[in-house]
Amino acid sequence: MLSQRLNVEFQNVVSSSSLLFFYYVVIMFLVSLLCYGSECIKANAQSCGECIQVAEKCGWCTDENFLRDGESKTVRCDDIGSLSAKKCVKIENPRGNINININKDVTNRKKDQADKLKPEQITQIQPQKLTLNLRSGEPLTFNLKFKRAEDYPIDLYYLMDLSFSMKDDLENVKNLGTHLMREMQEITSDFRIGFGSFVEKTVMPYISTTPARLANPCIGNYNCTSPFSYKNVLSLTNDGNQFNNLVSQQQISGNLDSPEGGFDAIMQVAVCEGKIGWRNVTRLLVFSTDAGFHFAGDGKLGGIVLPNDGKCHLENNMYTMSHYYDYPSIAHLVQKLSDHNIQTIFAVTEEFQPVYKELKNLIPKSAVGTLSSNSSNVIKLIIDSYNSLSSEVILENSRVPEGVTISYKSVCKNGVTGTGEGGRKCSNISIGDEVSFQISVESTKCPSHNSETIKIKPLGFTEEVEVVLNFICECECSKGGVPNSKDCHNGNGTLECGACKCNAGRIGGKCECSKDELRTEDLDANCRRDNGTDICSNNGECVCGTCECKTRENPAEIYNGKYCECDNFNCDRSGNKLCGGHGQCECRMCVCEANYTGSACDCSLDTSTCLAKNGQICNGRGTCECGECKCTNPKFQGSTCEICPTCPGVCPEHKDCVQCRAFGGEGDKLACEQSCGYLTLVKVARRDDLPQPTDQSFPLTHCKERDANDCWFYYTFAVRNDTPEAYVVEELECPAGPDIIPIVVGVVAGIVLIGLALLLIWKLLMIIHDRREFAKFEKEKMNAKWDTGENPIYKSAVTTVVNPKYEGK
Repeated sequence: MLSQRLNVEFQNVVSSSSLLFFYYVVIMFLVSLLCYGSECIKANAQSCGECIQVAEKCGWCTDENFLRDGESKTVRCDDIGSLSAKKCVKIENPRGNINININKDVTNRKKDQADKLKPEQITQIQPQKLTLNLRSGEPLTFNLKFKRAEDYPIDLYYLMDLSFSMKDDLENVKNLGTHLMREMQEITSDFRIGFGSFVEKTVMPYISTTPARLANPCIGNYNCTSPFSYKNVLSLTNDGNQFNNLVSQQQISGNLDSPEGGFDAIMQVAVCEGKIGWRNVTRLLVFSTDAGFHFAGDGKLGGIVLPNDGKCHLENNMYTMSHYYDYPSIAHLVQKLSDHNIQTIFAVTEEFQPVYKELKNLIPKSAVGTLSSNSSNVIKLIIDSYNSLSSEVILENSRVPEGVTISYKSVCKNGVTGTGEGGRKCSNISIGDEVSFQISVESTKCPSHNSETIKIKPLGFTEEVEVVLNFICECECSKGGVPNSKDCHNGNGTLECGACKCNAGRIGGKCECSKDELRTEDLDANCRRDNGTDICSNNGECVCGTCECKTRENPAEIYNGKYCECDNFNCDRSGNKLCGGHGQCECRMCVCEANYTGSACDCSLDTSTCLAKNGQICNGRGTCECGECKCTNPKFQGSTCEICPTCPGVCPEHKDCVQCRAFGGEGDKLACEQSCGYLTLVKVARRDDLPQPTDQSFPLTHCKERDANDCWFYYTFAVRNDTPEAYVVEELECPAGPDIIPIVVGVVAGIVLIGLALLLIWKLLMIIHDRREFAKFEKEKMNAKWDTGENPIYKSAVTTVVNPKYEGK
């Protein structure tokens, strides 16, 4: 029983918690609707186009008869739920959508397939073109798929520092072409390689400009070539032997300072696509050096102040403008490398690793490898760096229009996801792996152009996704506008989306006024109620002689009326609820629902709450007013006048009358008949013959009372048809007298038993005492020290004395 009760209590608690949670959800939902509506109302949108740009939840009501007296056309703009609640039928609420224009599947091919595809026939990203119709505040999300194609072509350009410190490295690079071609065959069957070199700008203080040092900048017996800024030795080719032959003909040069002019060379390699021979494939630039670099601003040391223009200046494969343009900045270099999809591998010595690692962090899709002192490990470095770069895909997008935001979420290998900046990339991708990106585009306003195009591409790859953005800045209903409509005061405006859009120089809800002909005094008189002083009851503005009522932050609260004299929120309240929650506030008066009345609709006409247990209204002792009992007898109280703290109760109240009528009782029989004649008495033989409550259609009370002789009598009391009646059991139930003999026998037996118990206890105590005394005697006898045959007080008369110096002689 206890477990069942606990279970019931637990279920009650759970149901109560669920109910509270439900109320919380409903309240939060209503609050959110209120906030959205408030945002739409606050915007004061004058047209449908302005309205739909406020927020995703805003709509425009195009019903012609939607507005009430005094309401401005800005009231047409509200959240969809509020407009529907206001009985608007035609709501303009355009939604954004996505159209996929080009959607070629990604390429699935193997390296050993006989048919070779051209680079432009290989697809690694899907889809290729989309059109997004954007509405302000509504994000649109599309999926982009990327898959690394097997046997994808690679162009590799080796850019080498040929300053004097790299003389031993040149020897190891002379056979790089054929060796690298052989190693790259494991990755792709379509591989091309090129070579370029750089030293420094050919002006002081970077090099010595004396004729002898210009001819041979090296010191000692070394024969070096004249210094130069950048030279394209070999454009991209698939002939490794040609690479070896041309590189073997190269000579070391020299300069004065330690940093080199490598940035000039990288810029020219990136922008001179045609002369380098770049294809639309994977582009790798290997930058090999054992020194640092000059960057923008360093050219001032040589008197060069013009910033680098980022254009190609190769003539006869030599950079000819190094003395004219400054070194490029890092940001400029990053932009050009990204624009031309070039992935950079910095092959530098251990000494300059920290510098180039910092540079790598600034250049996306770049890698740094440690070059041995003589470049003997350059092939392994290139292979490792390529594998590292190609295993990562990073998405970037072109400049987005103002007010447009893009967010990325990546779903990478093994289900790994990323968001924020991490949502732009996936790592540890092998050839043939497929990853996807969820790209969300949102617009917060309409830009100056209704259509813009952005491009999304993976860094280091030539493929890209074209995304066309069309902005929903006008409603469809605006296309059906009626210019110079008669509904707009004889053609002074365009009837558009249910409202008048006034021509230049016209104002008013129906464009009925001209700005040039307005006289404020005359117009204000039309906005005063009963010739009063308040314009539009201080609840609106007088526009063209007509009151346009104010809007409130709460869209459910409105002013209306010809003079804005009415509202729906200043009615009487009950229980902190407008019109008690049982009516509508119209023009500051409560219009109550059925069964309710009163100024605050707080008076219920329903009498069911006043019914007592006996079926009578207020127990027959009061009146039902506004659903509550007003007790006429002050002794009675409670919600149905059934509680009487000072009343004796039905049974004690009628006890004397029932007793004297049924059993004679005490006192005068005549007086009993006179005072208790109101009671109809019926006698029954047994208690079982008494009426039961379930057998009656009227309240019935069972009573049990005791008379002066301690006898019980049983009866029922009820009021039938306004007549009190009592059913009484005719035999009294009196208690029997006591039986004397058992009592006496019991008392005597008790006394005898108590005496025997006392004797037994005394005997037991005496035995215990004797045994203790005897044990004590035995113990003392055992402890005695004297002999029984000797007098303990006898002392001998002989005394023996020993000479201490006696030696026994």
